[in-house]
Amino acid sequence: MMVKRVGVIGGGQLAWMMADAAQRLGVELVIQTPFPDDPAVSIAHEVVFAPIDNAIATAQLAQGCDIITFENEFINLVDLQQLEQQGVCFRPSLAALSPLLDKYQQRSYLQKINLPVPDFTVLDDSLSVRWPFPVVVKARRHGYDGQGTFIIKTPQELEKTRQAFSSITLMVEEFIPFERELAVMAARSVTGEVVVYPVTETYQKNQVCHWAIAPANITPEIQAQVTEIASHLLTQLQVVGIFGIELFLTSEGQLLVNEIAPRTHNSGHYTLDACNISQFEMQLRAVMGLPLCTPELICQGAVMINLLGYEHSNNDYREKRQKMSSLPQTYVHWYGKKESRQGRKLGHVTVLLEEVIESEIKRQEALLNRAKQIESIWYS
Repeated sequence: MMVKRVGVIGGGQLAWMMADAAQRLGVELVIQTPFPDDPAVSIAHEVVFAPIDNAIATAQLAQGCDIITFENEFINLVDLQQLEQQGVCFRPSLAALSPLLDKYQQRSYLQKINLPVPDFTVLDDSLSVRWPFPVVVKARRHGYDGQGTFIIKTPQELEKTRQAFSSITLMVEEFIPFERELAVMAARSVTGEVVVYPVTETYQKNQVCHWAIAPANITPEIQAQVTEIASHLLTQLQVVGIFGIELFLTSEGQLLVNEIAPRTHNSGHYTLDACNISQFEMQLRAVMGLPLCTPELICQGAVMINLLGYEHSNNDYREKRQKMSSLPQTYVHWYGKKESRQGRKLGHVTVLLEEVIESEIKRQEALLNRAKQIESIWYS
């Protein structure tokens, strides 16, 4: 199938960052989003203004493109299945997405295909948990950027959380005292080819990623295990597209899969500047049926720093962005959002490490120092 137009459900920065890759591949992007000021509206060939979960609008989107992919997973799967039965091509397929959209069902599926996960259960009225506190409570749908995830320290706090969110379904899981958090991007083509990016180490504060370092300082054995996990998952689901996979690495060297994002992911933003092929081009190549390239770092290492809102304002922070851009091997990606608020992702910065540093510890220290330098400018 010759693909000339790709429909994208969602108009945020993940869709916006597809623009350069789309131009390079000679494909036009058609966006479905309810918000005229969403970042991707400015780069779209055409826009269907409607809520993400509006399947009637998605039918209209389908009329103007060859295939449809996803920027987020806040969709109405049941309604979209009717369109798929009518011949609309979704990549990844709805069957691949189906086990992943609800976090409890996602965990259950990962367990079913023998991937290691933290212990978990449904949070119900009994409030019976089989692990010592603290525990982790998560909204089963629509949680992102730390929203809908809570570290609960006491039974009383657990009861308050259940009452406060009584209108939504929750899951509870054991708290993992991990040594570090890891993430990896992996893609699968229509022919079943799977490619896996270098593993990154992510740094979270209040369940929100502040920066990610690539490559992670892990052993070749751990890298191989992550690659095997990613390949197994994408093959089992028959994915066509790209997935982000978040993992815990314990002090005993055990890997546990935390969450799956069935799309491009924040932890893969470094690929725009640090790799021979970005996660966004890889996504488009996969869904368009093109051969996948083997992803490789084109530098000695990279750190991606999220520019998170820290105040309520309508500021474009031009002076700070210029100051960061003036630093060597530093690339500022500003999403063009008009409103800043606490914790909102307004952009990201990638700093490349060009010099060869033999010691892994010193390389990590050099990248962490660059991250702290960016944060000192941004949060000053």
